Amino acid sequence: MARRRGRELVGRVITAFLVTVSLSVVCVGEGARRPACASARGELTVADLPAGSSVLDCLAVGRVVTHAGAGVAVPEPGTTVSVDALTADGSAHGFTLKVAADGTVSYAFEADDTDHTDRADHAGGTHPADRAEAAARARADAPAPCADGAYSTAGRKVYGTYKWFIGDDPLPGHLSREEARRAFEDAIATITTSRNDCGYDDTVRAKARYLSTTGNEAGIDQEARCTHRDGLSVWDAGDIGSEVVATTCSWSRPMRGHPEQLLEADVRFNTQDFPFTNRPSGGCTHAYDIRSVATHEAGHVFGLGHSGAGHENLTMYANSFACSTDARTLGKGDVLGLRSLY
Repeated sequence: MARRRGRELVGRVITAFLVTVSLSVVCVGEGARRPACASARGELTVADLPAGSSVLDCLAVGRVVTHAGAGVAVPEPGTTVSVDALTADGSAHGFTLKVAADGTVSYAFEADDTDHTDRADHAGGTHPADRAEAAARARADAPAPCADGAYSTAGRKVYGTYKWFIGDDPLPGHLSREEARRAFEDAIATITTSRNDCGYDDTVRAKARYLSTTGNEAGIDQEARCTHRDGLSVWDAGDIGSEVVATTCSWSRPMRGHPEQLLEADVRFNTQDFPFTNRPSGGCTHAYDIRSVATHEAGHVFGLGHSGAGHENLTMYANSFACSTDARTLGKGDVLGLRSLY
């Protein structure tokens, strides 16, 4: 009897040990499914909040995450935020942060295929102005707009009508509210009607409508980072960093089996560091054409990405080039990109 009780006791101990080990393995396995997040205060980098981590576990919602000079505030679960900047030298400056419904983080980074080394060698330096000059010269070697079919899309689109506002702060080129409305409406219409000089008919089914001026501001800070979504798509102007000409911040949500649905898209022109004009003339030296820049930004609103180096003559190249009105109409790749979405 004593021996039997002893065997039963040993059996219960062994069973308890095995159960404990099994539970430990399960817990470790579940914990290993998500990368650890840093406990750093203030701003985060993508290394602090790695892909696969949880914004809920990391208490990251609302905190700014930065990458290669660009930044976004982490949105609530089930939301994607993208920052796309038009730069003075055409370099990539933007990325996308997606938060799944369960809080899991994923990223999409814009590849910077601009060869700054080669351009700097030819321009005689690495200063942004040298890179901008080299980018302008590279246009001569790039395909003509109607011969270049390159495009990229951002995985989102406008379903229905894009409804937008104009902010009540000073606007680019010292335009009045009415002048700005006409300029922006014309630029947005270039996208929604796929206006081009290449002979392509308009098959794009995209719509937009201006609503009014507003006291709300674009959710973009002084470092061209996407900071908040207030439900209004606002076009305005201000200070967004010395190398960024204009920025679009877009918020969207997943649509199963389809591009994401745009929720809001804000646009800001950098009037602190760059002059703008609505009528470039022969005397223009370094002012940016408002309609060209606005057309590029409207392309982002409706889901187009940057066309990249080697495609400098397309509207969606990441530089509209000072004093140039070329981006007021679309190239082949710009049209094909819109057709792929609409």
